[in-house]
Amino acid sequence: MAAETPLTDEKAEGKAKRRSERNLRHAHARGLMQGILSMLRPADIVLDCGANVGDVTVPLAQSGAHIHAFEPDPFAFDKIRKRVSEFDNVTLHNAAVGTEAGEIELFRASNFHENPKGGSVKSTVLTGGHNINDDHGVVVPLIDLLAFLRNQIAIHGEIAFVKMDIEGAELEILEAMLQEGLFEHIRLMVVETHERKFRELRPRFKALRQDIAAKYPPTKVNLDWI
Repeated sequence: MAAETPLTDEKAEGKAKRRSERNLRHAHARGLMQGILSMLRPADIVLDCGANVGDVTVPLAQSGAHIHAFEPDPFAFDKIRKRVSEFDNVTLHNAAVGTEAGEIELFRASNFHENPKGGSVKSTVLTGGHNINDDHGVVVPLIDLLAFLRNQIAIHGEIAFVKMDIEGAELEILEAMLQEGLFEHIRLMVVETHERKFRELRPRFKALRQDIAAKYPPTKVNLDWI
């Protein structure tokens, strides 16, 4: 038993360190959001990819900018639809985003039925995620985000802000955006990446981070959103 104590202490220290780092990221994200809100103007175009129940969408809408909010999970979409009903500057898309259009299966957290609000933030179109039920999903519409971005850029010249939190599906999209040079037309993009959730994707995430960091500062493309 005595030999197990250092291991237990090490795990506790690791957990405390991760909690502290997470708290720092949340604090940084709150500060960054205040700066983002102060820069937005009514003519600006904003995308909230992975809007969930609207905790970010609502303050973005209050800025007066036009918001396109994408949320595939039917449970979360019903919540955000009610929350933003008073805003005429929000366009809701009950769909997932990807690199092509069509339909895709959305997989939910293993505890979704016990805690749908908490579980809905983990809904993903990728299999193999930590604590995700891959056996049964919900078929949802899929929007070609690259085509959507190209269209908005063609109309408006630039996109002011993009927030992306789509539980692993960001990897393929970001790779394609980098290849096409679409970041050039976005004033600021923030992304929560999910390499911890998908172990097999970690090498690609690492390469993507290196490639983006070599070309753009975090004030242009920030991959450490929360």
